[in-house]
Amino acid sequence: MAFEAALVATSEDSRGKIAESTQRKGNVSVIALGADHAGFALKQVIIQHLLGQAHEVVDCGTHDESRVDYPDYGAAVGLAVVNGDAEYGVVVCGSGIGIVMAAGKVPGIRAATVHDTTTASLSREHNDANVIGIGARIVQEQEALDIVDAYLSASFEGGRHQGRVEKLDAL
Repeated sequence: MAFEAALVATSEDSRGKIAESTQRKGNVSVIALGADHAGFALKQVIIQHLLGQAHEVVDCGTHDESRVDYPDYGAAVGLAVVNGDAEYGVVVCGSGIGIVMAAGKVPGIRAATVHDTTTASLSREHNDANVIGIGARIVQEQEALDIVDAYLSASFEGGRHQGRVEKLDAL
């Protein structure tokens, strides 16, 4: 499938570096990103933002604005996270909904569509989301960058939320 090819190409190019860096170095994270044609431009902006913060990036595609199917790229990001090639995932499509549904089909992924910094933070704090989705037609560019920053700076609270997350994982 297309998503497997995209993941393999990305992973083979930098697997050693990614595997080494998934053991956190300070605030540096490895983040997998994927988008369909509607989210391509915003994905590129997010990648540059993350690289500017010294994060490492796994680009699971798409690599241009040619029309593609979002499930391929949501799944590729989900696989990158569960396979340990990335700590977190960010997916982008027009609404942020379809691509999150695709990522969420990968066992072990807890994906959330987020539309502001509050939902981004809560997705980590309460739900331990390991993938977030953003709608390129829903949020403005700066808002998307703020969302990514809020998500990455939040931490899972555990406690009363731990059992709920365990139930999600058991489904």
